[in-house]
Amino acid sequence: MILYTLRCAHDHHFEQWFDNSSDYDAKKAAGELVCPECGEKHVEKAIMAPSVGKSAAAAPAPACTPMGCGGCQFAGQH
Repeated sequence: MILYTLRCAHDHHFEQWFDNSSDYDAKKAAGELVCPECGEKHVEKAIMAPSVGKSAAAAPAPACTPMGCGGCQFAGQH
């Protein structure tokens, strides 16, 4: 299943589930996509930003040089 954000010719945005991308194409070609707000049948996929989550792992700390890095918790312990 895939969720698309759709937009009608009157700039109403709504979401609809499809089995896959070809399911969307088939329903669009058959005229089965209808805006729930105004009934418009000229419906397209809206531009969507990808859903990017934050990584669970923290970024690694910078490596210390043999002379020490001077700014980390190990400063002066090298």
